[in-house]
Amino acid sequence: MIKLFTLKQQKKDGEQKGSQQKKASAAQLRIQKDINELNLPNTCATDFPDPDDLLNFKLIISPDEGFYRDGRFVFNFRVGSNYPHEPPKVKCATQVYHPNIDLEGNVCLNILREDWNPVLNINSIVYGLQFLFLEPNPEDPLNKEAADVLQTNRRQFESNVKKAMRGGCVGETYFECCLLK
Repeated sequence: MIKLFTLKQQKKDGEQKGSQQKKASAAQLRIQKDINELNLPNTCATDFPDPDDLLNFKLIISPDEGFYRDGRFVFNFRVGSNYPHEPPKVKCATQVYHPNIDLEGNVCLNILREDWNPVLNINSIVYGLQFLFLEPNPEDPLNKEAADVLQTNRRQFESNVKKAMRGGCVGETYFECCLLK
C-alpha cells in the first residue's frame, strides 16, 4: 500500500517538473522532423532568421533553367499550430511576374490548398514551388494578365519575365531586380 502511494507521489512530482519545462507542440515536432529530412535541390536554400523558431523560415529558390533562370526568389513559410493537418502559409517575398504568383506574393499551388494532406511535408512544397518556376501553369492563374500572355505569346511572356527580373516595368507594375548575377 505504501509503495503504491510512493509511485503516485513520484508520478505527481514528475508531472510538476514536466509542466515547468515547455513541451514541444505536435507542429514543432513534425516541422523538426521535416526539416531534418529536407532534401533540397542545389537551386534551393533555407534561412532561419531565428534559429530557435522552426515554424517561421525562408526558402530561397534560384532556378538554373527556364524563364526564371538566374533569378532569386524568396518565400516566407509560416507553419501553424495545426500542421501537418493544415498546410503552412507560404508567401513569395520577391515580387515576380508569374501566372501562379500574384503581386501580393500569394502562391497558387494545389498542395497549399485543396490537395494538402498530412502525409505531405515541407519537401513536397519545395519541389512544388520549384516546379512552378520550371513550368508556370496558365490554366490556374493568380496573375491572369501573365497567364494570358504566356498562353498567347510565349516570346512576349519571356521578354516580360526578363524585364521584370532585371528591374523594370511590365505594364503599370514596377519590379525590383531579382537577378543573381
